[in-house]
Amino acid sequence: MLDLIRLRVLAAVAAHGSVTAAAAALHYTQPTVSHHLARLEAATGAKLVQKAGRGIRLTPEGEVLARRAAEIVGRVDAADAELAAMVGLRSGLVRVGAFSSALSELVPSAAAELRREHPNIQFELTDVHPLVAVQQLRAGEIDLAIVFRYGHDQPDDGIRYTYLRDDPIHLLSRRTGETLADHRESDWIAGCVNCRRELLQHCAEAGFTPRIAFTSDDVIVKQALVRAGLGVTTTPGLALRSHLADGVRSTELPIVRRILLATYGEPPDPPATAAFIAALKRVTLE
Repeated sequence: MLDLIRLRVLAAVAAHGSVTAAAAALHYTQPTVSHHLARLEAATGAKLVQKAGRGIRLTPEGEVLARRAAEIVGRVDAADAELAAMVGLRSGLVRVGAFSSALSELVPSAAAELRREHPNIQFELTDVHPLVAVQQLRAGEIDLAIVFRYGHDQPDDGIRYTYLRDDPIHLLSRRTGETLADHRESDWIAGCVNCRRELLQHCAEAGFTPRIAFTSDDVIVKQALVRAGLGVTTTPGLALRSHLADGVRSTELPIVRRILLATYGEPPDPPATAAFIAALKRVTLE
């Protein structure tokens, strides 16, 4: 009876051209590869390899069996991958870290779609700033992160980034059609130190430093302060989809942040994670 491991060895020798290269590809020692080839010859009763100078080459019988071995190994590997995917989708866990507006506007739709297709998948969702999300991704505390960046530069930090969509920034005040520079003398509502960096940068580009009178990351609080006439602020378009208070006017600015999906480690991703990523990409196109 043909042994799958020995067929895999023969296929590797045929693909890589030598015992040494096949051993490296399979993470075996050279004597182990030679042993499996000898046992395969004993099992088949055929001479499969022969010496050629300082190396070996396949005999005609070896070439025939090597072609079949490659087909068999390929089918077994495909079956193994399909079965792993099915098992993963029956009992998988997806741990997602994302900023608030992505959690409220993108993640629920993707999670609901995936739950309908694979009802046993479990979710752990964490509201976290992108800088912290990347740290958690590296530490293995989450499986994927939804982050945002301004500009098109991709950091060389070992993280895999996939573009999802653009998210325009809006100025919130009690009038429409205004610019950042119109409020160089106004009080401003800004987020925490991590969240206000982009506001400070954009105001600097407009020629002024904003006078920050209030600090809040809560979209409802920020809009309540604007409605009361206590200041102005900026907010992403995604956040406006979930809440826009009466009396607050929104003006889209020529500023766009890019929403990205971040994963860590070499592909492929675990089955449940890959399925959630596919669902997330679908809902961002809607």
